[in-house]
Amino acid sequence: MKKILALLVIAPMLISCSGSKKNQFDEAFVKDTNGFDILMGQFAHNIENIWGMNEVLIAGPKDYVKYSDQYYTRSHINFDAGTITIETISGTDPAASLRQAIVSTLLVGDDPGNVDLYSDANDIQISREPMLYGQVLDNTGQPIRWVGRANSFADYLVQNKLMRRQSGMHIIYSVTIQMVPNHLNQRAHKYLPMIREASAKYGVDQSLILAIMQTESAFNPYAVSNADALGLMQVVQHSAGVDVFKSEGKWGKPSRSYLFDPQNNINTGTAYLAMLQTTYLGNISNPTSRRYAVITAYNGGAGSVLRVFSQNKTQAFNIINNMAPGDVYTTLTTKHPSAESRRYLYKVNNTQRSYRRVD
Repeated sequence: MKKILALLVIAPMLISCSGSKKNQFDEAFVKDTNGFDILMGQFAHNIENIWGMNEVLIAGPKDYVKYSDQYYTRSHINFDAGTITIETISGTDPAASLRQAIVSTLLVGDDPGNVDLYSDANDIQISREPMLYGQVLDNTGQPIRWVGRANSFADYLVQNKLMRRQSGMHIIYSVTIQMVPNHLNQRAHKYLPMIREASAKYGVDQSLILAIMQTESAFNPYAVSNADALGLMQVVQHSAGVDVFKSEGKWGKPSRSYLFDPQNNINTGTAYLAMLQTTYLGNISNPTSRRYAVITAYNGGAGSVLRVFSQNKTQAFNIINNMAPGDVYTTLTTKHPSAESRRYLYKVNNTQRSYRRVD
């Protein structure tokens, strides 16, 4: 597993960005993505060997998953559902394993650069402002910032909320913590200063940035995907990352550590939205129609949006500009070849309505 960890860190750096031609980046993207898929498959296989066939759990865009204790204990934060589940299959002292994992999870910081999601190391650095501060209250109704309170809450959970279930050959001990009802808004509020700065810099509505972030990651700074999209706005190094760097006169692509930094991620994602608005889809005259196209393109690319209307780029713009915005929306949500992109426009558009009051 240590070898897998090393490869996970190195894999995105294996491809040299020695040129600026698009086909070179496309080839690198395919190689990096395939390499990441292989490594994730190997990681999943090792987890299956330890936990069992039906118990594989790996970090995702809206799921923080961290293993410890030689992979026999894990923490899972579901940012969508607002639940935190700590589980162990340790056969020696499961209560102790759970306590340690509970404390580490409650106090983990919001800097993904300090935590390796693919190792079993208990490398959590206690933060002065834990990622979950205010989003979890202990049994006395208090937020948790320091080790003492985290330890007390862990003891309470193990003594009063311990669950046990059988899965294959394993007995799984667990505790589940419910986050506060407004946990999503609390995380969104944390990033508002960065969002406002990026909005002003790139000319993108704050409500759109917030809607993209909620849809992509539910404001999970540790967000990763099986396509190796990274961070709050799920930026892919070899596509949006390269485009933004090139537009800013930078060479190559943003690193993983660069994109895991919340401010860098928000800036890069917002810069890409601005490029979609003004460059790739700027010939769409109606701002509402253009917004629908930009949202869909953030998920599936500008080219795929235009091809919904015509294989000819110029003709596609003409067709869109002769349609009412509502018809553009209906076309993109019913005729786009990607079901994910069709759903994406629906989700982001609805979510954006709820955020317009923050503009």
